[in-house]
Amino acid sequence: MQRSKFLLSTAASVAILAQAPAFAQEAPEAERESAVDRVLQKVTVSATKKQNVENVQDVPVSVTAFNEDTLDALNVANLEDLSYSTPNVSLDDVGTARGTANFAIRGLGVNSSIPSIDPAVGVFIDGVYLGVNNGVVVDLFDLDSVEVLRGPQGLLFGRNTTGGALVVNTGNPTDEFSYKAQATFDGPIDDDRGGLNSTIQGTVSGPLIDGVLNGKIGAYYNTDAGYFKNLNDGDNHGEAQVAIYRGALEWFASDRLTFLAKAEYTDSRVDGPSGQNRSYFDRDSFDFSINSPGTGEAETIFASLRADYDVDFGNGTITNILGYREYDSLSTGSDIDATPFTLFHSNAEFLQEQISNELRYAGTFGNVDLTTGVYYFNQTLDYTEVRNLPTTRPAPLPATIPWIFYGGGSQDHTVYGAFANVDYSITPDLIVTAGLRYSKEEKDADVTFIRPRFECSVVDGTCPTDGFNQLLGALGAQEPNGFSDGDDWSNWTPKVGLQYFWSDNFQTYGYYTKGFRSGGYNFRITDVGVFLNQIVPATGGNFGFDEEEVDAFEIGFKSGSEDGRIQLNGAAFLTEIADMQREVNTAGPSGVVQNILNTADATIIGVEVEGRVALTDNFLVNFNAGLIDASYDDVRFDISGDTQVNILDQRLDLPRVPPVTYGVGAIYDIDLGDMGALISRANYQYRDRIAYTDSNFGWIQDSHQLSANISWETPYDGFTVSLFGQNLLDSVQAGNDTQLPFPGPLSNGVQTPYQPFPGGGTFSPLKKGRLVGVEFTLRR
Repeated sequence: MQRSKFLLSTAASVAILAQAPAFAQEAPEAERESAVDRVLQKVTVSATKKQNVENVQDVPVSVTAFNEDTLDALNVANLEDLSYSTPNVSLDDVGTARGTANFAIRGLGVNSSIPSIDPAVGVFIDGVYLGVNNGVVVDLFDLDSVEVLRGPQGLLFGRNTTGGALVVNTGNPTDEFSYKAQATFDGPIDDDRGGLNSTIQGTVSGPLIDGVLNGKIGAYYNTDAGYFKNLNDGDNHGEAQVAIYRGALEWFASDRLTFLAKAEYTDSRVDGPSGQNRSYFDRDSFDFSINSPGTGEAETIFASLRADYDVDFGNGTITNILGYREYDSLSTGSDIDATPFTLFHSNAEFLQEQISNELRYAGTFGNVDLTTGVYYFNQTLDYTEVRNLPTTRPAPLPATIPWIFYGGGSQDHTVYGAFANVDYSITPDLIVTAGLRYSKEEKDADVTFIRPRFECSVVDGTCPTDGFNQLLGALGAQEPNGFSDGDDWSNWTPKVGLQYFWSDNFQTYGYYTKGFRSGGYNFRITDVGVFLNQIVPATGGNFGFDEEEVDAFEIGFKSGSEDGRIQLNGAAFLTEIADMQREVNTAGPSGVVQNILNTADATIIGVEVEGRVALTDNFLVNFNAGLIDASYDDVRFDISGDTQVNILDQRLDLPRVPPVTYGVGAIYDIDLGDMGALISRANYQYRDRIAYTDSNFGWIQDSHQLSANISWETPYDGFTVSLFGQNLLDSVQAGNDTQLPFPGPLSNGVQTPYQPFPGGGTFSPLKKGRLVGVEFTLRR
């Protein structure tokens, strides 16, 4: 039945959109540029923050760059869609709170939805850093490029980029009139799955005052009927409605001064996570059964203002980027027990507001290429979490007294930074790099322990942080409500490197750099006894956790044929991590206990290669591969869960580190003459099994992702029809695999690493399986 609905909707959409070409002009006689030719074009990157963008093959950094054509071909709707396109990169949605990034690059990442945990992979949109993981994996449209930088990027991008950085550039206004309209429809083809997912988007751009002011407006609307089928009630699950409105203005104030302003508003309404409990269902299935669909409602305001002023000093450019973001998620509900029973349901509200400013200069003085600047960032966080755990209610407690867990935290977070980087050309082919960044960071937090208490809201300012919990006091227990604390950190981030061009198409490079991930506070403290009696003493009496420090070494090469038809890049890296910052997840009486602390020192080594070969004028093959070996050097906390710190802890796998990733893809272009052209694309990517929790009880199975599409560039100018499929092998993946204290019939009680059902249930939010779709694009 669902398959019939999908085909019927698609057929109707085709009939409607097929009228679009009637308003388009036939393409003028001109030599057509094939899809292979477009891929072979030079790709530029902005991540080096130099005066002008640079050829990706010339920069001494491991970076994979995607331009607009590539992003369209990959059907990229959000950053998670790029997770299976580059080696040693995992861009996952944690699943607990929809839209929360769980990104990891080269084995450095997070496994948490706690808002007070800073990312290890920084995300920058139009030059503005996003201060929290929440609301990052959201729908994207009108993208100009995405740059995936692997390895620490602390010198130019600051703290919380120890794994790498994602640089997202949205489309700018154009100086000629242009437009783009796109309609996409996709869904499952399996009868036991959900319904249609529809997306309509469009942009219009052009000059408002010729040579002086350009403008652009865009809108995006997505409605998803839900991919999954909830076995508890038979309803579709995963429903979503997302609306995005965007505007941009570019003002050429003078020959030297340019302003670029962008603003965006996003309204998102989605179901909660489609949580699978693997003590009830096989982890290689999409089966799940929950009694609460959950909800996620969020609004985001994002704005940036960039000013560029060309100066005579060093023939350089002064750039200032002012950014603002407000993220409001006032209704988030999740069925965490992932069963048709009410064992552990959670609700949350979260407010984040940030403002940032970067002022920098980039110029050239003879053999010296200088980039320097100062940076300011401030954000405030307010987070309330509510847990309903009825099975933990004490028997003698009077029915008139509620048994709901409330708590969370507030935080004020400020960062100051100053940086300088110099590229000195000893010869035209030999370049030495030296850079240094100074950062000072301050955090002040008020934390309320998440415990049974009378109703309160951190967001509304009604949750206490001092005194004793009155509800527990009525039971004869004396437990503090929470704490208020503050801390600050300052440090230097150096980078030194060497780059040599053996020819115009072959360069080698090597560098050393340091990176830092912010210290902070845990907003989700549920086991107060462990926190006060074990964790606080382990930190020297501090209520918070300390910074994570990374020393990274990398050597690499970039090469290509003179005509650009062959390209091969590779790198080897060594990363030493001191005071590794981890969220240690364990099952407990509060459902899930999540302690954040500095657990260990570790070393990660690896290699990666990626490249492409144009075998003919219309056939291109691309490939990538990554290998990682990671091990603990010293463990200082019981991460295995056996109450001891010993060799067993040191032998565990580091979380989020896939030992092997590889992929291969192909593009085949057929020119049909007067009938247009057919472009076929296919891509396969493999990611090895990874440990999810530090104890290794939680793990994510290996992934085989196959995607394909075929596009018909019709004879009507700018009109394209595409058929596509994603996850065609129906590989089951989950955002996380967190252990729960609620055993099901498939629980085996075995407490050893990598057992499928170690002693209890799991909360494993499912990702979409196989889907097919059709897309219509009209552009000028």
